[in-house]
Amino acid sequence: MKVKHLIYTLLIITIGGFITYRIISNKGKNEDSKKFNDKDSPTTVNGIVIKTATFDNNLSLTGSIEANEQVEIHSEVSGIVEGIFFNEGSYVTKGQVLFKVNDVELRAQLRQAVTKEGLAAENERRAKLLLQKEAISQEEADVARADHASAQAQSQLIRAQISKTSVRAPFSGKIGLRSISPGTYITPTVLVAKLVNTGKLKITFSIPEKYASQVKNGSTIDFTVSGSDKTYNAKIYAIEPEVAVATRTLQIRAIADNTDGKLFPGTFADIKLPLNIIKDAIVVPSQAIVPVQDGKKVFVADHGKAKEVMVDATTRTDSSILILSGLKAGDTLITSGVMSLKNESPIKVKVK
Repeated sequence: MKVKHLIYTLLIITIGGFITYRIISNKGKNEDSKKFNDKDSPTTVNGIVIKTATFDNNLSLTGSIEANEQVEIHSEVSGIVEGIFFNEGSYVTKGQVLFKVNDVELRAQLRQAVTKEGLAAENERRAKLLLQKEAISQEEADVARADHASAQAQSQLIRAQISKTSVRAPFSGKIGLRSISPGTYITPTVLVAKLVNTGKLKITFSIPEKYASQVKNGSTIDFTVSGSDKTYNAKIYAIEPEVAVATRTLQIRAIADNTDGKLFPGTFADIKLPLNIIKDAIVVPSQAIVPVQDGKKVFVADHGKAKEVMVDATTRTDSSILILSGLKAGDTLITSGVMSLKNESPIKVKVK
């Protein structure tokens, strides 16, 4: 009987101890949770005191590199190619004969036309003499003169066709791979090769319309290309006279020297376009900016609380952004934890 009472006593003590443990444990968790969610507990954040500085306003853009001059070489007449006078991938000069189309038939036609021209000239001469003697009418003399002029025009036409059988380079540059061989029957639709002037290269790019007034002819831009650490320079020489309605951008073209031949048409360029230098500018770290539906906002420290401020931000670099309005020198800007902050949240700022 005593053993039975002892067992009951132990069970009661065990159950009581377990209940007491659970109550104490839950109370501790509730206190920790309450402490964690306590609105009066300040959040520790990092911040900086805003100072003004001179801002070199560079706009980062991408553009495409194009040849200064580029043309597809075609023959203007049809015929058999009798000679090719260039090497693929070589440099050719303006006026150099690139290839020759057989002109045997055209020269035969020219001899025939020249013979007719001579006969027409003699007929015109005789008609003038007969007209002076009133042996023929004025109308007959006019017909003889017209026949002579027609024969002359026919000869000139054939000479022009013969000149087109020798295809010359329209400008100096590097010629590409050819698609013909001697003996090929060529027509005006056949692409022979491409001729490219790469001594100078054009860089074409577009800027947002809000920067249009800050770009002028003669300005210098810096650019780099993939696979090279070298920074190249180009000078703006042409600006489109109107903004593209579809993209709200303004197209600009610059020209660069390519004396070392390391730039190739068709590649992309990473461009830095210098805009107006801004004095007393406010530049803040990019991580301090919070994008919202109506624009951008930041948080500043105001008597131990986070104050939400809408800002007008513009030019951006990899690490900073230019503020046009909303902040002033001396404000303490919060730079960490901004995505979790709310207006009037208590904070403790560590100024760096």
